[in-house]
Amino acid sequence: MYNQITANKRKTVFLITLFIVVVLFVGYAIGQYSGYGYSGLVIALIVSIIMSLGSYFSGDKIALASAGATGPITETDNAYIYRLVDNLCITAGLPMPKVYLIPDPGLNAFATGRDPEHASIALTTGIVQHLENEELEGVIAHELAHIKNYDIRVMTIVIVLVGTVTLLADFFLRFNMFGGRNDRNSNGNIIMLVGLILAILSPIFATLIQLAVSRKREYLADASGALLTRYPQGLANALRKIGQHSQLQRANKATAHLCIANPFAGKHISKLFATHPPIEDRIAQLEHMT
Repeated sequence: MYNQITANKRKTVFLITLFIVVVLFVGYAIGQYSGYGYSGLVIALIVSIIMSLGSYFSGDKIALASAGATGPITETDNAYIYRLVDNLCITAGLPMPKVYLIPDPGLNAFATGRDPEHASIALTTGIVQHLENEELEGVIAHELAHIKNYDIRVMTIVIVLVGTVTLLADFFLRFNMFGGRNDRNSNGNIIMLVGLILAILSPIFATLIQLAVSRKREYLADASGALLTRYPQGLANALRKIGQHSQLQRANKATAHLCIANPFAGKHISKLFATHPPIEDRIAQLEHMT
């Protein structure tokens, strides 16, 4: 289990580093192609910083609002859920996050925020009603693992980088369409060609990397959640039920990767483009831990 956690963290660092390199290279290519030298690189950095700050401080509010979450709840509102979360937080050594409920019959949940001190957990009313105590505890432990492992911050950064790459790629393509610098030399032509290819392909690569990070983080959270409860079978049983009824009425593509399972109705999705690893694989790994 510890080996899996270490491996996933190492791979995630590599993927995010690759993202940053792509963003900076697109900005550099734009600057070289337009004749403004390193200005494109500076602009890419500025855009990245502005988008990162906005998402860092407001990303959780946007995610909760888009899901139709209500709350945060207090112990008086729902003592059962509040105490489940509170007890697991004490075990994990985490501050109590804000807990929200989503009025939806689907079985799903997600965590969001920028760090353990500014985190929120959202649970659908369906998942609260249909899971047994040990199963719901496993789901909450999974979401707390996302918080403790700083997955919530990592995924926010990845979302921002995906948006930045797409924005820069679109700008580069439009700039090329309407004409750029006329006095390009051979080196400039090479940079322009590479930049143009990258601009076309980078949104696709960015999305694939985003999905890859999300899938790796789900395996990591499953392992960490099982470590927290010391009962992997609880989360495995929960995932069996969730896999059959994970669809949400207000499913959103921008926040789908945050959920514990795919919130869309379509089940026949290519593994390459899936936001989550197959439920069957996750269950098998959890049962192997018991």
